[in-house]
Amino acid sequence: MELRCSNIITRSPIFFRFLVATFLAAIVQCCQPPSETDAYTSYSINSKIYYQDVKIDYNLCGSGDLTLLFIHGWCIDKGYWSYQRDGFCTDYQVITFDLPGFGNSDSQREEWTIEQYSQDVNSIIEQLNLENVVLIGHSMGGDIMLETAVSNNKIIALVGVDNFKDVGMEFDEQLKEEINGFLEVLSNNYSEVASAYAEGALFHPATDSMVVERVVGDILKADSVVAINSLGNLFQYTSVESDKLSKLQQKLYLINSSNTPTDTLALANSGVSFELFQIEGTGHYPMIEKPGEFNIVLRKVLKEIEAKLELR
Repeated sequence: MELRCSNIITRSPIFFRFLVATFLAAIVQCCQPPSETDAYTSYSINSKIYYQDVKIDYNLCGSGDLTLLFIHGWCIDKGYWSYQRDGFCTDYQVITFDLPGFGNSDSQREEWTIEQYSQDVNSIIEQLNLENVVLIGHSMGGDIMLETAVSNNKIIALVGVDNFKDVGMEFDEQLKEEINGFLEVLSNNYSEVASAYAEGALFHPATDSMVVERVVGDILKADSVVAINSLGNLFQYTSVESDKLSKLQQKLYLINSSNTPTDTLALANSGVSFELFQIEGTGHYPMIEKPGEFNIVLRKVLKEIEAKLELR
């Protein structure tokens, strides 16, 4: 099995980049994040809404002209945005939530698609009566925010976090077979394969060992059925990213790690309006590995969005 997994990667350098950019979308923290009740207890609420009888657990704090709606990635939860929540609740309304199947949200669902998760996000926006929404999505959360934004005029901008790096990649039959083979191997031995890829593909050489331990631990405690199904559907959705981006009316801001390259030419060819910011010396999770630097960049992005909003 180890040889087969290795062959999937060594036969296809593009697929290796693809896995780095999209697989195991989540996780990593240099130290334990503040708990959901440590900060802003005077004006932070933890609550839940229901969509199609599925509980979605969320945290809301702060107020302002913009609402920042953070979407986490694969096999993590809203707690991974704690540094951003605590950094921006003083100036903005900030909402973090657990995608169904992860964290404290429910798992009684049969489909784990990007489109279904988009419906969850739209339900949050509708039920909480949100306006001037900026979606901020990490890795898999990028595709979720993209699917949401193409049909929701309450969303004024998108901020991707280490995603949309290989837009427009051709999904030929060989690549599809490799993906299916990989998912089969993952299904047959989830713990060993998932942890091996996490340790081998997600981190910068300088990543702290405590970060690695946290990531692997979170992967292993995830519901493997939800994890594998959502990952498979993520792979499928990646093939339509370019087409979806061409329909996007809002500007896309990218805050990406420089550890793996972002294909800016492919992004430009898709027709999307975008701006790229890169953070050096991190793996797949710049918002956690360098939260101070990440927050400075995000604040710069938000100021630009506010300036454009004032011109309307």
